[in-house]
Amino acid sequence: MKKTYILRKGTVSLKTPYFQEGKTPLVEQPRPQFARENFLILNGEWDYAIRPDGEAIGDYDGKILVPFSPESMASGVSRVLLPSEVLHYRRTLAIEAVPPHFLLHFDAVDHEATLAVNGKTVGSHAGGYLPFSFDIAPFLTAGDNEITLVVRDATDAGDQPRGKQTLSPGGIWYTPQSGIWQTVWAEPLPEQYIPSVKITPDVDHACVHFSFPVSGVAVTVKDGAHRHFGIAENGELTIALPHAHLWSPDDPHLYAVSFSLGQDRVESYFAMRKFSLTTDAQGHKRLALNNKPIFHSGVLDQGYFPETLLTPPSDEAVINDILAVKGLGMNMLRKHIKVEPMRFYYHCDRLGMLVWQDMVSGGADYKPAIIQVLPFIGIHLKDTGKSAYRRFKRENAAEREAFIRFAEDTVEHLYNVPSLSLYTLFNEGWGQFDSCEIGARMMALDTTRTWDIVSGWHDQGKGSSPLKSLHVYYKPVRLPKGDDRCVVLSEFGGYSCPIEGHMFSPDKLFGYRMYKSTDELKAAVRRLYDEEILPQVEKGLSAAVYTQLSDVEEEINGILTYDRRVNKLEGLDLSVKL
Repeated sequence: MKKTYILRKGTVSLKTPYFQEGKTPLVEQPRPQFARENFLILNGEWDYAIRPDGEAIGDYDGKILVPFSPESMASGVSRVLLPSEVLHYRRTLAIEAVPPHFLLHFDAVDHEATLAVNGKTVGSHAGGYLPFSFDIAPFLTAGDNEITLVVRDATDAGDQPRGKQTLSPGGIWYTPQSGIWQTVWAEPLPEQYIPSVKITPDVDHACVHFSFPVSGVAVTVKDGAHRHFGIAENGELTIALPHAHLWSPDDPHLYAVSFSLGQDRVESYFAMRKFSLTTDAQGHKRLALNNKPIFHSGVLDQGYFPETLLTPPSDEAVINDILAVKGLGMNMLRKHIKVEPMRFYYHCDRLGMLVWQDMVSGGADYKPAIIQVLPFIGIHLKDTGKSAYRRFKRENAAEREAFIRFAEDTVEHLYNVPSLSLYTLFNEGWGQFDSCEIGARMMALDTTRTWDIVSGWHDQGKGSSPLKSLHVYYKPVRLPKGDDRCVVLSEFGGYSCPIEGHMFSPDKLFGYRMYKSTDELKAAVRRLYDEEILPQVEKGLSAAVYTQLSDVEEEINGILTYDRRVNKLEGLDLSVKL
């Protein structure tokens, strides 16, 4: 008898107000910063089948609602994909005529995917958090075309970047997910088209630079009634913007820009802003925006939803999460161990929310003694060499190289995002290795952002990272002595409050410190800021990241409940000014 694996559900079935059954989900322009008018959303019902690896498909199992993963309730499947299994997708794509190019985009598929069109293999991609696309025009015919995708995902049985996904969820580890989990869409394109653009604002010299992989792109910057025009000969163009209107969380001004090449037209935007480090009048190193010190007051954001897991249930859900944080007087989200769909970053850009972007953690299962015990008694281990690879569970050389490529690809993917102010390379030692060498490589790759090379612990000392990055739970927040780096509190708090009727598993809860009511919770958080955070700001603390935006499964230390229906800190002002 075939054994089936059903999704582990909480005691209570929670739903946000945002997922609408019976409608095609996430139909908005998926790439607002490189948008063409003519695009086709392919979300909706696809055929699916889950089979042991090597077994023929036969009949498909039924319908799955793309882009929700089979482990999610919204997908209509609620079924875990095991490392020994293969997930098959199928749908029909009807077109009237075959264009010169037809790009089929998958914004994220976890983890290894192979695409076929009309029975012919198009290509493969590995990596569960970044977009990929194929030009499938050579495989298409006028009329109906069969699109199939085959997916494998080892989850935590492998070493690949996977974040907090696990086949044994509980505590701070969450339900795994596999397959398509971000929007699938297509673009018919003319013979000559613009593949991409790299946009670099230069606040100090009042200009913006555009770089294209092709020559001759016409660029028009639009700001109200003003127009600035140029041609990117040899793929490069700099446009002067005297008296530039600078972007900030309080004034998130965006410049519209359009690109054209032959018949191809692309609409985009950018912001004039600069992220850097500076020294204040008291001699403290500070994070700076547009050459002025700014305190980053924010929250850790895991980006999970009960019915859709890592996939936002709707555009409105993303917007309301951002607005909830702004409503507390905060100006920053730390996107924790996840790369979001591009619409998330678009809303942060236009609403004025600074983004700290984590790389997605990987490696084999870590040793609790190394990650959880030693740092709490002040022992920070070196992360280079064979013995370090063994301690940090990074012995697989191929996966170490794969992580570096993933980090580089993440930087390339998100380079143009105006709100992205800081990258985290390694978090709490998960899969950490060669952080000094890789950190230098990453900082050279993107000099327009600040880098937190080692967030939390296993710090490699002065010179290894521009930041001294602290995680503080269970003890008072205090700044280290004798370290002249910019000091950030990249995790703290974690105060928890169970809200009846809004918990995933009321019989099994996780939190760092429990409070019985929202009144008690609010008083405790207010006290935490007044007695620990604000006094340390005066001594040089430059950022504070409260844990966390929302409850996630058993973890109930969120400001919002998992179903986003209760704001436990409603009415508090957690803004911090320098």
